[in-house]
Amino acid sequence: MYLISVEGGDGSGKGEAARIISELLTSFPFPKIHSTHEPRRHSELGKLALDSVMKGDKTPLEEAGLFAADRLDHSHTIIKPLLDKGHVVISDRNIHSSLIYQGIVGDLGIDDVVKMNSAAMIPDLVIWIDCDPAKAMKRIRSGTLRMTSNKQEYFETTEIQKKIRQGFSELLSGKISVPEPFDKCEIVGPILNESGLDDLKKKLAETLRTFFNKKPAPLNVDSDKVDRYLLSRLINNLETQTRLPGAPLNMSAVHEGWLNGKSPAQWMKFVEDNWPKESAKEFDVPSNPFSFSAWSIIGTLSLIGGSTEVPKLHKLLGPHRMMTKRHTQRLVKWLEEEKWINKQFNHIPFSDAKVFKLKQDRVGFGRLSLALWPLRSTISSWRRANSELEWEDALEDIIANSKLPSYQIKKSLNDVFERLKILTSGHNECPVPSTIQELAIWWKTPPP
Repeated sequence: MYLISVEGGDGSGKGEAARIISELLTSFPFPKIHSTHEPRRHSELGKLALDSVMKGDKTPLEEAGLFAADRLDHSHTIIKPLLDKGHVVISDRNIHSSLIYQGIVGDLGIDDVVKMNSAAMIPDLVIWIDCDPAKAMKRIRSGTLRMTSNKQEYFETTEIQKKIRQGFSELLSGKISVPEPFDKCEIVGPILNESGLDDLKKKLAETLRTFFNKKPAPLNVDSDKVDRYLLSRLINNLETQTRLPGAPLNMSAVHEGWLNGKSPAQWMKFVEDNWPKESAKEFDVPSNPFSFSAWSIIGTLSLIGGSTEVPKLHKLLGPHRMMTKRHTQRLVKWLEEEKWINKQFNHIPFSDAKVFKLKQDRVGFGRLSLALWPLRSTISSWRRANSELEWEDALEDIIANSKLPSYQIKKSLNDVFERLKILTSGHNECPVPSTIQELAIWWKTPPP
């Protein structure tokens, strides 16, 4: 879902930083983490780009063209399919290296480099690792960078490295503006890498926490589409666990009827009336039942077959609905205290981890929260502004009077339709709503 690029001059420690970032990301709920680099050493296009900097016999335009060709192929055959699945990709060098090495150092100009790369993936987060060029050159000459090759790249001189460092400083500080689409990247740095690895790891950990706590929208994929893909996998897993071996695949048998006799509007009223607000304040968890974390945790629990542990639950939140592991633990403990979830016996030998399961009479709200996720913040805002109105009128009022742009409401509604195709309508033998009018009826009509 996110592309993170690590940039910096040669010998700055980018590779080590990328390795540390990969390690740190294991504490976030990404399905998988991938490390890559540009140019690629194992692709024909990448080899041509590498050969050009080893020999230094190409013009800046030719060199930039080779790097761009490798990047475009890399973007669309490797990186984009991984992002679509909710994975995170860490790239040791990406577009900003080309902007510096060919655009600034090579005097080609960043506008031309951007045009060549305009169809490439856009790094969501750019982390600039900085180091004094003299120290960097010492690392290059004495470290592992030269253990695999005796060839020196033409820009591996202290003089050129100083120019590269100045280029990164001006470009990533905003002094030099970057044309679209690469002006959207979140830039962090310089992160000075001249002391120990512990210091570098601490700085990188803080960078990642700050970035993900903002819950940024990904630049290369539709985050709701990614979340729907992960929900489909969860449902398939639930179906597999529920179905007897050898039985035919029949998702409706598992998923129809999850609204459990209530309309969505009735579920909203039920949860609002039964959410222990005072207790929530004491536990430092959301006192609003329509909060991000409440919907994320309860929704995810509603699609887990059997019982689970906090680490597994946290991992299954995925990047679109993620929160910190600490907050996950706190909310789970509170839900257990308030009898929303049941503790289960752990039958795994030598394991003391607590396992739990969402109570059956709360599953309806959990799956509804997943179905209505694209409208969650809108529903919450509506309730704050209309505390005296009935829930049955909420959806029609939101559609008719929302302050959000019409295109945004339209997309949210379309995303709800797509989610209901995965989750079903929640009523036995009731088709999934496919129009706004049908959705409004579904919202306020209990099953027959």
